[in-house]
Amino acid sequence: MGGEGFISFLFDHLAQFWYYTGFANFTMGHGIMILVGLLFIYLAIAKDFEPLLLVPIGFGIILGNIPFTEGLQIGIYEQGSVMSYLYLGVVKGFYPPLIFLGIGAMTDFSALISNPRLILIGAAAQFGIFGAYAIALATGVFTGAEAGAIGIIGGADGPTAIFISSKLAPHLMGAIAVSAYSYMALVPVIQPPLMRLFTTPKERLIRMKPPRTVSKLEKVLFPIIGLLLTLFVVPSGLPLLGMLFFGNLLKESGVTKRLADTAKGPLIDIVTILLGLTVGASTQAVRMVENPITGELVNQGFLTPKSVYIFGLGAVSFIIATSAGILFVKFMNLFLKEGNKINPLIGNAGVSAVPDSARISQVIGLEYDKTNHLLMHAMAPNVAGVIGSAVAAGILLSFLY
Repeated sequence: MGGEGFISFLFDHLAQFWYYTGFANFTMGHGIMILVGLLFIYLAIAKDFEPLLLVPIGFGIILGNIPFTEGLQIGIYEQGSVMSYLYLGVVKGFYPPLIFLGIGAMTDFSALISNPRLILIGAAAQFGIFGAYAIALATGVFTGAEAGAIGIIGGADGPTAIFISSKLAPHLMGAIAVSAYSYMALVPVIQPPLMRLFTTPKERLIRMKPPRTVSKLEKVLFPIIGLLLTLFVVPSGLPLLGMLFFGNLLKESGVTKRLADTAKGPLIDIVTILLGLTVGASTQAVRMVENPITGELVNQGFLTPKSVYIFGLGAVSFIIATSAGILFVKFMNLFLKEGNKINPLIGNAGVSAVPDSARISQVIGLEYDKTNHLLMHAMAPNVAGVIGSAVAAGILLSFLY
């Protein structure tokens, strides 16, 4: 090989190497999404906003927006890649039920069992889901299935949002999941102003009776009865509610401590890592997909007008859910005698952001009365919200899937 031939050979290989680098494939969209990922990580570390969720999601967003040349089988949407296999847990919907198993194993339903009427607050908060569904339909931008998947954001339940979107609108899953987890992380920012807006100084000082002691028999029977009652009404909620109540039975039975510890510890931690990382990685800035009917290339990436709509509707649904919970408590108090009234500051806890919403009830309550502890009372509608969002998901699936 002569000198000129060697130089040509070298430049050809350097050009080929450059073609495969991220620099050669970089677009403004990649840069925007990488900044979004960095913002998530910043909020998690600097502001302590849901770090167990936002750190994996934020890192996943960065990972999913590293530019590369397709065909190397490394991308999350490339068949046969390692990332695509990990993403199957999201696409096929088996990560969310495992998360619910862990949630059931770590949840104490005693507050709800001792005061069953508080389950109505959790039910009222689901107005956020159906309200956002109706608004999304009214925009004319989304189909019925897409609107249903978006509405579930109002439940403030990330795993349920992922499960529903995997069934109803898989092409919108990234935007829906990121929106759901974003608003879950922003509970301390969004809910307090609404709680102050819809309550009076007198209502904020209402003292509730201490929850009664719940027997072990009641705790063991609750997941079994709860399973039968909910799933006979909405069988389509079986994957989520079934695992939730099974996890709780493992906890309360007293004879399966090792299984309960595994479900609420290593298992839920592993699944949370995989779920967060792959959901984040699925938010590619641009992803051109061929329309099977027209053959036309359509952008199903994250940076589309629909994503902006989803974030806006997510905020609306979360506001409706929080407001509905608070206002429903005020409505209940119209029929309750003095001494039995409910402090409406626990109404925000009807969304299923456990236990953050209940903590907000406690914090805001203590601002107005340093001796009025609302945490245990707020945990009742909070855990009811977990059940309620799964039931609402089952209802949506039953007529949209």
